[in-house]
Parts: sequence; structure tokens; C-alpha cells
Amino acid sequence: MPLPLIALFLAAFAFGTTEFVIAGVLPDVAGGLGVSIPTAGTLVSGYAIGIAVGGPLLTLATPKVPRKTLLLALIAAFTIGQVACALAPGFVSMLALRVAVAVAHGTYFGVAMVVATGLVREDRRGMAVALVLAGLTVSNVIGVPAGTAIGNLWGWRATFWTMTVLGLLAAAAIAVLIPATGTAAAARAGLRREIGVLARQQVWTSLIVMLMLMLGQFVPYTYITPLLQEVTGLDGKLVPWVLLAAGIGSTAGVLAGGKLSDRRLMPALIVMLAVQGIVLAAMFAVGPHPLPMVLVIMLWGGINFSIGTAVQTRILSWTADAPNLASSLIPSGFNIGIALAAFVGATMLNAGLSYRALPLVGVAAMAVAVTTALASYLHEQRSGQRPPVLA
Repeated sequence: MPLPLIALFLAAFAFGTTEFVIAGVLPDVAGGLGVSIPTAGTLVSGYAIGIAVGGPLLTLATPKVPRKTLLLALIAAFTIGQVACALAPGFVSMLALRVAVAVAHGTYFGVAMVVATGLVREDRRGMAVALVLAGLTVSNVIGVPAGTAIGNLWGWRATFWTMTVLGLLAAAAIAVLIPATGTAAAARAGLRREIGVLARQQVWTSLIVMLMLMLGQFVPYTYITPLLQEVTGLDGKLVPWVLLAAGIGSTAGVLAGGKLSDRRLMPALIVMLAVQGIVLAAMFAVGPHPLPMVLVIMLWGGINFSIGTAVQTRILSWTADAPNLASSLIPSGFNIGIALAAFVGATMLNAGLSYRALPLVGVAAMAVAVTTALASYLHEQRSGQRPPVLA
């Protein structure tokens, strides 16, 4: 593994932990800030909106900034943001701070993916994407369960103090391991070309698949703690262990997704989307049964990240000649889906539906994703189109 990928991985781990750990401590945050659990769920959707909107805008505003300098500035913003969240006096200030950190998050992943794929051969791009994305999955294995446990022991504010330390470690790794780089490719390719590549059907159909994937993942995941407590009947102290199981599945999934992306990307993607629909239906069916539910959640997490790796690799492959705006839209696509998922979940709960019903949204979403991916692949095969040469 190239050493710079370790630094990119560590920063991804830090950003992933701060995004996802909120689900593990959501009831405590809601109680501490004096709001309901569905209202506290907007901390998830607000973060996602910050990534989706702020990330591309900041990317467009910084095309002439050297990539290493930009990466350091983004991880500095992350670290300062964790301190501010730990000290947040109320819900509104907490929401505003989360959105601010999310802008740095969205920009970071766009830049990091381009840097990562530029460090390896073309036939290893899938694994480069997987290694950066593994920072997110390992955050589910280690960061989220640990952050949840810390929150249970010492309060949710201690979780954010711990993430401050993660930010400092990531900043040191980037400073030492990332080589000095040139400015973003957008400055060379030109804004018109950056926007033009988005019209390629492989790009916009992949963004649709992303949206569906996030509905299938985050409608249940946003409310995973109350789902496991109220439907499955687990004690709150066991929830971090279930999140650990999901994270283990996710880590295995992202590495498998990297290998598949370097071989038979689209056929594998279509099959994984179909299987995920079946898994989400199983989650609904076994919800009240602890052991089957934990096994399904582990499988669900693994397939989610296998799919995510494949989708990101596809976008980066088809925008290699003008990658920066498109790469910033990768986290945007994911997080528009996350924001929509949190809203859909809150709407369902406020309408009186149970936590158990949440996975059914994902079943429908996977049907849409399979149809979209299959149509895109068949069109690509008929037209004989090939990805551009890496810039």
C-alpha cells in the first residue's frame, strides 16, 4: 500500500466517525439538547446537506489550491469543528456546527479520491478507492462503536472530544505522508469541461444508484439504536457490539468491492443491488429476533459498502479527464441520499409507523437501482463506449 494512502485512510476514518457516530448516541444527544429523537435526526440530514451542497461549492472555489495544502486545511477545519461541537450549548448551534464540518467533509472526499487514484496504475483504481473508502468502514468497526461506548460512559460530549484527537492524528499523517502536489485538475481542464462530463450517462445514472443505495442504508441506520432497542429488544449496552458487527461486515465488503471493481464492475454491481433488496426484506422479517437480526445487519453493511466502492469507481473512471467537480459530487450524491433518508424515516415515524417498517423503503429503492444500473450497462454495451484516459 502506498504510504500516502494511509494518511488518506486515517482522515477518512476521522470524517466517517464524526458523521456516523451520531446514530449511536442519538438518544443521548436528543436528551442532552432537549429535543425529540426525530428532531435530533436532523443532525444527520443537516450534515448530509452540508456535504452535498457545500462540498462541490468549496471545490469550485479552490481549484488553484495545491491538493496537500487543501487537505491540511480541511482536516484542520474538522478538528476545530469537533471542539466546537463538544462545547455546543444547544441544538441550533450544534446543527450549524455539524453543517460547517460537513462542508469540509464533502470537499475532502472529492480531493482524496482524485489523489488516491492518481497514486496507482489504472487497473488498481478500484482498490485505491476501496482503501480510502475503508476509512469509512473502519470508522464503523472501531470509531462508531468506540464513540458510542464513550458516549454511554461519559456523555456524548466526550465522544466529540475523542474525535478532536483523531483530527490531530490525521493532520500529522497528511503533513508527513502526502507528497507535495499540484493544483486541482479543474484549473487545467476548465469549468466547462468539468461540468460537461456530468452529462455522460454513466455518471448521472451512477448518482441515481447512489441515491437509492443511501435510502436503503440510512432510512434504517439513522434510527438503528431505537430500532434495535424497541423492535429487536436489545439492551442499549449491546448496541455498540451490533454496530461493531455491521462495521466488520462493511470492511469486508469494501475490500471485496474494490476487487470486483477492478474486474467485472457492472455485472457485479447489478447482482449486489438485487441481493441487497433481498437482505433489506429479510431485515424487516427478522426484526424481532436478535441473532438473525444481527447477522442480517452484518450482511447488510457489507453489501452497502461493496456497492459504494463499485459506484465510486465507475464515476471516477468515466470522469478521469476532468475529475474534480465529479469527484466532489460523489459524497454529495451519497449525502443527498442520507438527508432524504433521514427525512423519510422521520416522516414515517411521525406518521405512526414503527421502526420495524423502515427497511421496506430500501426494498423499493433497490428495485429502482437495479433497473437503472442494468439500463445503463446495456446502453454502454450497445454503444461500445469506453472510459476516458486518466488525466
